Amino acid sequence: MKIGLLVFGLAGLLALVSFMPPLAGRLRLPYSVLLAIVGFILGVIIHVHGWAPGLVADFLDTLQHFEISSETFLFVFLPVLLFETALATNLRRLMDDISPILVMAIVAVVVCTVAVGFSLAAISTYGLVICLMLGAIVATTDPVAVVGIFREVGAPRRLTTLVEGEALFNDAASIALYSVLLSVLLGGTTPAVTDIFRSFMVSFLGGGLAGFVMGRAAIELFRWLRGWPTAEVTLTVALAYLTFFVAEHYLGVSGVVATVIAGLVVGSSGRTRMSPTTFEQLEASWAQFGFWANSLIFLFAAMLIPRMMAEITWMEVLLILVVFIVTLCARAVIVYGLLPLLGRVRLSTEVSPSYRAVMLLGGLRGAVSLALALAVTEQPAVPHEARQFIAVATTGFVLMTLFINGLTLRPLIHRLGLNQLSPVDRALRDQAQVVELEALRLKIDEIAHNEHVGGEVLDRLHAVFDASQTGVDAAQVHQLSLDQKVAVGMGMLAGREEKMFFETLKAQVVDWRTAESLLARAERLGDAVRSGGLRGFEAAVEGDLRYSLPLRLGLRLHYLTGWQGLLVRELAQRFTNLMCKWSVARRLIQFARTDVQPLLGAEVTEIIIAAHQRRLTLLEGALQALALQYPNYAQHLQEAYLARMARSMERIRYRDMLAHNLISGETYSDLIQQADARWSTMERPGALDITMSAASLVQRVSMFEGMDARTMAAIRRVLKPRLFMPGQEIHTRSGRSRAMYFVASGAVVLDLPDGTTAELGSGQIFGEMALAMDDDFQARARSLGYSRLLMLQERDFKRLQQRYPMLREKIDLIVRQRLRAMEVWRQFESGERQHEPLPDLGRAAAPLVQGDGSGEPACP
Repeated sequence: MKIGLLVFGLAGLLALVSFMPPLAGRLRLPYSVLLAIVGFILGVIIHVHGWAPGLVADFLDTLQHFEISSETFLFVFLPVLLFETALATNLRRLMDDISPILVMAIVAVVVCTVAVGFSLAAISTYGLVICLMLGAIVATTDPVAVVGIFREVGAPRRLTTLVEGEALFNDAASIALYSVLLSVLLGGTTPAVTDIFRSFMVSFLGGGLAGFVMGRAAIELFRWLRGWPTAEVTLTVALAYLTFFVAEHYLGVSGVVATVIAGLVVGSSGRTRMSPTTFEQLEASWAQFGFWANSLIFLFAAMLIPRMMAEITWMEVLLILVVFIVTLCARAVIVYGLLPLLGRVRLSTEVSPSYRAVMLLGGLRGAVSLALALAVTEQPAVPHEARQFIAVATTGFVLMTLFINGLTLRPLIHRLGLNQLSPVDRALRDQAQVVELEALRLKIDEIAHNEHVGGEVLDRLHAVFDASQTGVDAAQVHQLSLDQKVAVGMGMLAGREEKMFFETLKAQVVDWRTAESLLARAERLGDAVRSGGLRGFEAAVEGDLRYSLPLRLGLRLHYLTGWQGLLVRELAQRFTNLMCKWSVARRLIQFARTDVQPLLGAEVTEIIIAAHQRRLTLLEGALQALALQYPNYAQHLQEAYLARMARSMERIRYRDMLAHNLISGETYSDLIQQADARWSTMERPGALDITMSAASLVQRVSMFEGMDARTMAAIRRVLKPRLFMPGQEIHTRSGRSRAMYFVASGAVVLDLPDGTTAELGSGQIFGEMALAMDDDFQARARSLGYSRLLMLQERDFKRLQQRYPMLREKIDLIVRQRLRAMEVWRQFESGERQHEPLPDLGRAAAPLVQGDGSGEPACP
């Protein structure tokens, strides 16, 4: 076909489908069903278009000569459909329901394949392999057909995620089974079940790994393309096709799974790695790509229906009906058997009966099944009868799911009330309407007064307000319980917090790494609020302040090896995160007072504010502990934060001036460059100096004052600097080895066996008595703040004592003082009047509160 005619045909189809969405809305038909009808009609009339005028006849003739093959469906349209759906999927919500999704995507495919295969083989003359192949073809649900209907009727978010996730992943299982059965049919050999399972797992997991690697590679490349939106969008298009093709042809794994995972990776990380405006443009572009691909693939597939159904017989009609019933029953076994079982064994959140009813009918089939059937018809080695049967049965089955399931889903969702607001949401909606209408009435009165509008006009507008407020039950919100209203308000603030963090990213106040961390934690906080209300919020806040896994790993590496690179980076990241959260928490409290209180009332708002005030206090404590320890870095963060805010506001001002034609485009570009250069000097990364070298920390320990240079050099060589976080336990014993510590900065608290505690500050030591007396002492040491300690291991302690008498004398003095203090305390506690002799230093004793080497005992 000539290129001109090809472009003419595609342009004509795109012009046709542009009118389909509004037409589907007017006819109250699912969009995919309308496309199937239009495509079927086109498939019929392209063979009898002699009546048409010249232009229409040329268009129909062009469509008739389109060479639509299975590879066209799989390699041209499928990557776009999969990537677009995955890009728009919330990865966190998908992972929350990953167990039922994988059951529906993998187990359901296998069950459907086996059920259809053995049922047809028992009642037809076709072989078992042919019947199993048909079962694999019809087992895959179509993501576009299913999700399109769900979005049209306003199905709940979780229900959409379940069905959308299933449709994304079950293509891989279906295509893998289809490929194995086709090789069996062509080769005449029957592989073992273990071989089939191994091949599927390699294909599925290998595809996931390939998609993850390629998705992460693309994310890293976005850093090089930042600021070039068209280039970034183009890279994602290339990623969708390259991932599918490379996985299928070079790696021999599932291209479907690879493309889905790559789309999920870009969707979850792209909003922080790209500029926010670019990501919004990316989403809009892919929505357009998905619309084109979805519309064209349905039209092309439906145009094949008349050709594939041309030789249908009544026996095949009966077999199609059997396939429809068997697949529905197989799906019911999974939906009503396995899914409830997952909930009982706590592998998944319970799926409600109404959700399961919709999921049962939600297994619509579409273009993927038709593409696989078309691929069978293109295999000359497959017998003609088998090709005819698979083509006819697949086409008929797809039509039945579209017209029976597709037309039934909308009334079923309405009947179950899944498209309606909950009582809490309805009450909140009515209250919001009352508040806003009243505010709007006052605003309109003010405008009418200023513009000298006549009283009759204003009276008619007041009548509209009165009629609207009459139909609203403003008392509904007062019928909610206090806990319900608090949960609603906490959810509002959780959503607002996530929005605020994204706004800070858009304004380039924080970098992508910080934004990624903040957004992830905000999403987790929102999930905790939605599931647990106020208690969930408080538990999530406590968890949010815990040290991250990389930070704990950095601490461990530093403790074992002394390397502090990862520790410094993670501490700096924690510092920045705490500062951003503190800023947002303050604004959330103000948001609650101004925006939430009119909706939920003063009592509820005060409870919400009190919870966020407690969070603010915890954030302030954690931030202050770091700021006091690293004041220079805290000052740098504040300078960088204000500099980014200044740059953002300057950019916004110049953009407004451009929008109001106060400056030209060239002037705007020059001003933006000057603004970036002006504030870039204050955005350089700051250094978190944790001053962990032994040489610098030794100078802080007063015990070492007055020692000669030779002794100090020996001490510095064996002392190992260690950093401990607030609340972190300090172990004085690791296996058979023991250690003592010198507090260079910070504070340490000892929980003593007698129930008392002792706090140690800079210059003090602990753990030395166990080393001096060769005995263990059961005292728990914890860091009160960010404490920098010097660790002296047992073997080095004994060597220093032997070689340096001055150090030994100081330690012996401290030991004697503490033994005396311990003895006095024991006598005070027991009320004894007589003194027992002090134990010998070689016998068992316990280190109590540590002195600072000044000769004064430090009593509990």
